[in-house]
Amino acid sequence: MSRREPGFTRDLTELISGYGVILFVLWMPEFPQRILSPVALVVTLAIVLARRQSVEELGLGRRGLVRSLWMLPAAAVFAIASGLVAHFVGTFHPLYNADLKHVAGYVAWTLYQQFLMNDLFMPRLTRLLGNDRAAVGATGVLFAAAHLPNLSLTAATLVWGVISSALFLRYRNLYTLGLAQGLLGLCFAVCVPDALHHHLRVGLGYLRYHGGTPAP
Repeated sequence: MSRREPGFTRDLTELISGYGVILFVLWMPEFPQRILSPVALVVTLAIVLARRQSVEELGLGRRGLVRSLWMLPAAAVFAIASGLVAHFVGTFHPLYNADLKHVAGYVAWTLYQQFLMNDLFMPRLTRLLGNDRAAVGATGVLFAAAHLPNLSLTAATLVWGVISSALFLRYRNLYTLGLAQGLLGLCFAVCVPDALHHHLRVGLGYLRYHGGTPAP
């Protein structure tokens, strides 16, 4: 038992540190958040890379890429169906900041979210909990909780967090998961009333949102 304690402590410390720095930045005002976001990125990246896992283990190689490509048309079909339903019920609306730069930036962010979930949170939760299913569920909960107090987005990310973590265990590829999440996130943004999700803002940005832009 004593041999496992150092590993347990390291996993718990890395999990708390990584998740903590993310929450800290999310709940900062907009200006300091922009300054500290790169710090959070470097810290979380360093925590993962310090383990010296291979590219394939991290889900950044070709492993599972072809087998997981079905996720993209599946996400597209879901997005189209959701758009039709939203149009029918009257909630469909244009995307805020629909230029290529913002869309590409959002998709890059969803790719990094998958990296955080499946390379930072889930491996440590798996070792701490000793069970893949429990780790998948816990990863989904952590992912969703980071989207509070945006309740509509929290509910959606809880479902997607669990599903995407389970899919990562099977296919071990972040590219298809990140792209699928980007497509689903954009779908959510235009199908769910902006009054509910506040331009997909979370943390302090969600609370300070007023109509078109957040309060300073």
